[in-house]
Amino acid sequence: MSSIYLTSLGCDKNRVDGEVMIGTLRTAGFDVIHDPAGAKAIIVNTCGFIREAVEESIDLVLELSEHKSSGKCQALIIVGCMAERYRDEIAESIPEADLIIGVGEYENIANVVANLIGSPEAASSDTKLARLAARSDDVTPHIAYIKIAEGCDNHCTYCTIPSIRGSYKSRKMEDILEESRQLVAAGARELVLVAQDTSLYGTDIYGRKKLPELLRRLAKESGATWIRLMYAYPEHITPELISAIAELPQVCKYIDMPIQHSQNQILKSMGRESTNEKLQHLIKTLRAEIPDIAIRTTLIVGFPGESNYIFEKMHRFVNKIKFDRLGVFPYSQEEGTPAAAMPEQLSEKVKLKRYDLIMRLQQQINFEAQQEHVGKILPVMVDSQTDGVYIGRTQWDAYEVDTVVNFSSEEELVRGEIYPVKILGRDQYDLRGHHEPTQ
Repeated sequence: MSSIYLTSLGCDKNRVDGEVMIGTLRTAGFDVIHDPAGAKAIIVNTCGFIREAVEESIDLVLELSEHKSSGKCQALIIVGCMAERYRDEIAESIPEADLIIGVGEYENIANVVANLIGSPEAASSDTKLARLAARSDDVTPHIAYIKIAEGCDNHCTYCTIPSIRGSYKSRKMEDILEESRQLVAAGARELVLVAQDTSLYGTDIYGRKKLPELLRRLAKESGATWIRLMYAYPEHITPELISAIAELPQVCKYIDMPIQHSQNQILKSMGRESTNEKLQHLIKTLRAEIPDIAIRTTLIVGFPGESNYIFEKMHRFVNKIKFDRLGVFPYSQEEGTPAAAMPEQLSEKVKLKRYDLIMRLQQQINFEAQQEHVGKILPVMVDSQTDGVYIGRTQWDAYEVDTVVNFSSEEELVRGEIYPVKILGRDQYDLRGHHEPTQ
């Protein structure tokens, strides 16, 4: 059997790409395994978004390359964003790599592997089931990520994505709906919509923003219990989108909208269309129209020109807004981006100090917010079980991104199902509770 090992690094979009490649390989007749030591070919789906991600990708490639001398591996293939961005440099610095392919060549992965190690003995004729084949041994089969678009048109000055993945390209709505039905039929309960900017969906092929319509059709036709919206840029969130989130019971009252900063001078330097005033108005509107919504965002600290005064104003902004979920990244000076050439670059020491200050503030905000849940009964979806303790999430938490609920139960529970859990306490971030048996 022609055994393949594939691992993906980076974001949810990369995870979807990895699933598609695994499904394509299995449909072609290859055996995708979980142990690189037994694989004839090893594929590393890399991330190239920021320097730390590139370093992580390189370290993993070098670690797995040792199987070419110590294991059965005959071919090491590097794919993904890092491969697209640094193809020539990788070829020169990692001679162990037999092939380096970019983000636009995933559909040919089976032919690529066959050319290196030979064709498998048998293949499936049903290519439509390729993605489902990748999920057959997924540890979270009840959660499915659906990429609704590729590329990006936002051209933020700090970001490499447009140069790596190209311009914004929406998928046809019917294709997304068909995939969603197949995923739910295969066991998915939560559909997570991802793209570089989900809120722009449809503008390139339909001439207008169609995310609200997509949500309404998914809620009606997919059969999913939860539909979660990630990576919706605040600049493109419309009243129609807010209404869809508010009105559809299947759509989680949750939105991930990366604002990246709060102060106008830095937002302008970042190439963002938002302003402090627009952001505050949008957040106020979201909370008024959807009272139980959880708003998640990300911030970049230490961007060029971010003075102590500007940072202090952002710190006060975070304390005032009290985001339900928040992630922080120290600015990464990425080669080839406009921001990398800007004056007033800050030291890593300053960036890390500001990162720590925002995270400490958010930790306190989260601690106080979680305390408000104690004593309440919340609907919780079961994700896993470890040593008799169930681990789950409310609709206000994305998998592997936000907080969890650790709880006990006197009866056996089913992964992917939702149960009422009484919250008994909270830890630093997560909640603790108990599910009472049904009468």
